Amino acid sequence: MCPAIGQIPKRKQASLHNVIQIHEYKELLYLKKIPVQGFVLHSEKSGNDHSHGLYITSWDGRPVYHVHPFSGVTSFNDGHAHQYAGYTEPAPTGIPHVHRYHTVTVVNDGHTHLIQGVTGPAVDLPGGGHIHHFEGFTTINGMRPHSHHYNGVTGNEM
Repeated sequence: MCPAIGQIPKRKQASLHNVIQIHEYKELLYLKKIPVQGFVLHSEKSGNDHSHGLYITSWDGRPVYHVHPFSGVTSFNDGHAHQYAGYTEPAPTGIPHVHRYHTVTVVNDGHTHLIQGVTGPAVDLPGGGHIHHFEGFTTINGMRPHSHHYNGVTGNEM
């Protein structure tokens, strides 16, 4: 049975402490190096408000970003509506973020509209992952120039 530390003479405790430190140091020597890539952004502020953000884009060769699917139907304007679907642009995982998105609607009434914008911030899901809200107006197009309103929620991250 191993005696309690308090029962070991002080001189031997120091020796035991050194052995533990040497063991921990040896473990550090054998840690696997993991390649990490990313970038640093600095704020435009100066003085005490100046800061830097570190954004990792890959860890051990795997990307550290994600996208979301989105789809829906525009408002009914000028006698018709348009369907749309797409994927957001990639954004970093694990930090507060938004996504840019853009797609072209399905042809209806002889024309399409462009949908583009920036999502709202991430909304965590109870089971893991997150979604984003999006909303806006399409570009103006058609025989009688008009636009459509759209809004929705992205699918979970991919």
